[in-house]
Amino acid sequence: MHDRETVELALMALEEGWSSREAAELVGASKTAVCRWAREGAPHERRSGRIAGGRTRREEAPVNESERAAYEAAMTENMLLRAVLDDLKAAGSDPRSISRRRRVELGERLRAATGLPLREITRFLGISRSSYAYHRARLGRDRYAALRLEVRALFESMGGGRGYRPVHAELRRRGTRVSEKVVRRIMREEGLTAARRRRRAWSSYAGEPSPAPPNLPLRGDGTHRFSAPAPNLLWVTDITEFRLPSGERCYLSPVLDCFDGRPVAWSAGPRPTAELANSSLRAACATLGEGERPVVHSDRGGHYRWPGWRAVCDAHGLVRSMSRKGMSCDNARMEGFFGTLKAELWHPRDWSGWAPSDFLGELDRWMRWFREGRISQALGWLTPDEHRRALGYAV
Repeated sequence: MHDRETVELALMALEEGWSSREAAELVGASKTAVCRWAREGAPHERRSGRIAGGRTRREEAPVNESERAAYEAAMTENMLLRAVLDDLKAAGSDPRSISRRRRVELGERLRAATGLPLREITRFLGISRSSYAYHRARLGRDRYAALRLEVRALFESMGGGRGYRPVHAELRRRGTRVSEKVVRRIMREEGLTAARRRRRAWSSYAGEPSPAPPNLPLRGDGTHRFSAPAPNLLWVTDITEFRLPSGERCYLSPVLDCFDGRPVAWSAGPRPTAELANSSLRAACATLGEGERPVVHSDRGGHYRWPGWRAVCDAHGLVRSMSRKGMSCDNARMEGFFGTLKAELWHPRDWSGWAPSDFLGELDRWMRWFREGRISQALGWLTPDEHRRALGYAV
């Protein structure tokens, strides 16, 4: 059995357009009971006799003041609940589950929306008037004002192309202890988002001038093994293009170590020549220790089929490996590095007015920063150089 107050609240909800199911959930009754109340009316309505046509006439029993006060309190709470649902966009949200500051923010919006006195608002929110006044006096203050400046400076120092996780990790490295969610919210509010643009990639494919070596990172099940247990066991390489707004182009040819993604060496220039690829490989080979003979994997571009490239590999005992034709995923480790490079350096900035020589200098600076200053979650929020030193590998 349900009391009169429950039934009246359910009927009021139906009058305001709620469905039977929603009204039942509001008062904690079954949908069947709510439908029956809708047919029969509230409990204080009773049958008093027959009128013409055999229909029943109903009379309302008198309502005392305590019942009226309970009814008004229930309707006030119902109105507040509706306002909470409109504000939080989550049915069933309990105001006591949020912080006092957010409760006061909600209370101020409820006062403006409903016009109810402060005592009703504080009672509903479960907060004392003194605590309400304390937090209301501080609503206009931004307690993260200093942190906002630090987050923006870090985001810009990282080239404007990294997300909230690296920014949060760098803050912790500098001794600033703050929630990752706070950093994410600040970056969203400040509009600090990484630029994302795509353009058709330049291709160095020049046919099949000579037989291609096997694809050594390819597993038997069709997946790829682009990882290594130690440095200088598996390298990947490729060439990528940068088209400046002036129409001039620049090219980068790096050699990447699959142990930790660290660029071993690189060459950059205004033309994608064979010497560009050969020079980066020679610079990488100069870092090898006694007896180190890594596998060097590339796509099927002409640079890696010409005699000069094969001569460098033979001179240093490197094992050549090549992707399958038309399968860019076969060199996914290198493609992923290029994606990071362009997302963090190339896309976020306006390169109008930059000469190729100036851009190549900035590109060289970023490659060095990638090794020495860019922290990575995959490396335990260390830089590649720090990661190698921590494992005892000389850098």
